[in-house]
Amino acid sequence: MDSELNKEPHRAPPSPPTNVWSRLKAWIADTGKQLGIAIVIVMFLRSSIIEPYKIPSGSMIPTLFIGDHIFVNKFAYGFKVPFTEFFLDKPLFVTEEKLPARGDVIVFKFPKDQTINYIKRVVGLPGDKIQIRDKVLYVNGQEVKTEKRSDAKLEDGIENEDDRRTLTLYEEDLVGVKHPVLYNMTTLMNSDYGEVTVPAGKLLCLGDNRDKSSDSRFWGFVPMENIKGKAMFVWLNFAFTMQDQFKIDFRVGRIGTLIR
Repeated sequence: MDSELNKEPHRAPPSPPTNVWSRLKAWIADTGKQLGIAIVIVMFLRSSIIEPYKIPSGSMIPTLFIGDHIFVNKFAYGFKVPFTEFFLDKPLFVTEEKLPARGDVIVFKFPKDQTINYIKRVVGLPGDKIQIRDKVLYVNGQEVKTEKRSDAKLEDGIENEDDRRTLTLYEEDLVGVKHPVLYNMTTLMNSDYGEVTVPAGKLLCLGDNRDKSSDSRFWGFVPMENIKGKAMFVWLNFAFTMQDQFKIDFRVGRIGTLIR
């Protein structure tokens, strides 16, 4: 009896220790898979649907301010085969490639350096004759009417105090498309251009800040295959400068501004 009482109680064998390394590898694999899927989705959206851009310069003031963050419609001129614009000189289209309308604000690869993106307004379509005389724009021999206007919200985009004194805000009727432009009427610079005929497959594009814009007047036409999309709206405005002093600008009122 004593021998029976002195026996040790039966214990279950200890469970093997948890393999931490295996669990870590499984987590890394799962996270990597999810991250890979997310990257593919983002690249698909950026390639064929919508893409964000930031406005770094004042060439499109008063339509676009420095620090505007915008969304660009990538299928406005035809639906592209995903990723082809990343690997080919000219993207492939699922649908028929469309011609932009005169007056559209487009983002495109700069013809002189295609690693840089530019944003300008389409003024001349293939076959159009474009001329500027005494700062007056002519499209196919027809004068583009302008009317002086005052708009504090638009003029707020003029960053430089000297520019505020010399630049004048106008509304331009670009053959049925009305939009704001700035002219410096105190200088003869950029007073005349052309007449030029826009070649087939190309566009003539100008900045809305007409006397402070590097555009087709200086570096030529925009090939259709360089177009990345049509500007849609501003989703954020945020900019900072460190010239005379550190300054941050955050214009809440710019959020949701449609680009026309």
